[in-house]
Order: sequence, then structure tokens, then C-alpha cells
Amino acid sequence: MEIGSVIMKKRKELGYTQQNLADRLHVSFQAVSKWENGTACPEIDLLPGLAAALGVSIDTLLGYRSAVTADYEGRYQKAGYYWGLKPNQMCYSILKLRLPVKPQRVLDIGCGEGRQLAEHCGVQVNFFKADLLDYRMTDFYDIFLCSGVLHFVRPEIREELLEHLKAHTTEGGIHAINVFVGKPFVKAKTEYRFPWKSGELFCHYSDWYFHEMKEAVFDCTSGGIPHQHCMDTMIAEKYPAIAV
Repeated sequence: MEIGSVIMKKRKELGYTQQNLADRLHVSFQAVSKWENGTACPEIDLLPGLAAALGVSIDTLLGYRSAVTADYEGRYQKAGYYWGLKPNQMCYSILKLRLPVKPQRVLDIGCGEGRQLAEHCGVQVNFFKADLLDYRMTDFYDIFLCSGVLHFVRPEIREELLEHLKAHTTEGGIHAINVFVGKPFVKAKTEYRFPWKSGELFCHYSDWYFHEMKEAVFDCTSGGIPHQHCMDTMIAEKYPAIAV
């Protein structure tokens, strides 16, 4: 898909007018119109801001398709729900900390088939697709949920990514995250791209309050093949800094 078509499609999905998008990028609406009509292309230095405004990665903006994303999309097109209909234990733990008595801004990173599940339950959820490796948000959220995703993040950029998420969390906000941990005595079904080390996740949150931090080895039959995983799970809260 050409960049102009991507811009138009994503803009309309977000409900933006050409003027809305132009205002975010400090350009004229005529410039946006030219991009979408294919008579001009955005300047290179505008691409990061344009991708962020549309909630996509630069690769997606330029029309590239992730093979990993395509694999998961194919899995979720099959009949039924690959991961089932019940919330996992991490969701219940969040509900205990944040009773649903007022609106909360929640970002589920790597929601997968949650798109179809929301429709199944009649719940309105705003979904967007982006590359976690280069997407950077501008909004703030009360709760971040991320399960079984961060092993796709290279070790050298983990700190920068997590600090970005922490910076865009409201005071009193919650991060509920789990990561696959590499262990010599655990044989997983497939090799993780970038397995984490035991306790590595917790170290990134030493300045937050821990409600839960644990490591567990468990059996799994996803994909129809019995295997095991080792996983570190963390639920942490952002406390306001004390002035000294």
C-alpha cells in the first residue's frame, strides 16, 4: 500500500479530518491532501511524528508488513479463540487494585485476538496497530497491560522502551507485565527471540511499588504440543516522587 493510502486509511480510522492531522504536525491541510492524493510525499523528518499521530510504526506507514504480525493474524482468523474467553490471572489482580468504579485509560500491548473478543462481548475498544520497537506515544494511561510480548524486544532497547512507558503513566498508574525467561532446564516449544533473564524485568521498576513479583515454571499445551515456559510476572504502581 502506498504511503498516501496508508495515511488516509489510518486518519479516517482515527476520525481525524485532514485539518486535524495537519494541526498535529504543524503543516497545512493542503499538504496532507497532497500526500493522500499521491502528488507529494511527507518530508523524512516528518515521518516519526506522522507515524505517532496515526498510531503506527514508520515501517507500517511506508507499507512494510511484519512477518511476525502476519503469523499471529493468521492464527486469530481461525474459528474459535486461540487463548480462550476467560481473563487471565493478571487481569483479576488488576481489578483488585483498580475496582471498575470510574473510567480508566488502559493500553493492552499485544492484545491479539482481543479485537474479536471485544466484538463478541459487545464492548467498544479503540484498537491500533504499531511496531512496538519504534512506536512512541504522546498520551498518558492509567494501566498498561502486556503479556507474552516483550521477548520480541532486543535487550539493548528495553530500558528506553520501558522508561517511555513509565513516563506516560499517570501517578498511581499500574503496569502489569510478564516476560518469558530463559532457563537451561526448561525446554520451550520454540526458541524465544530475546528471552529475559530472571529478575531483569523487576530491576527496571526499582523506583516503583511492587504489588506482585514472581517467577514460575508452568506446563503449556498451546499449539497442541505439550511444553513448558518460565515466566516472570510483575504488577507495579507508580508512586508520586517526594520533594526533598
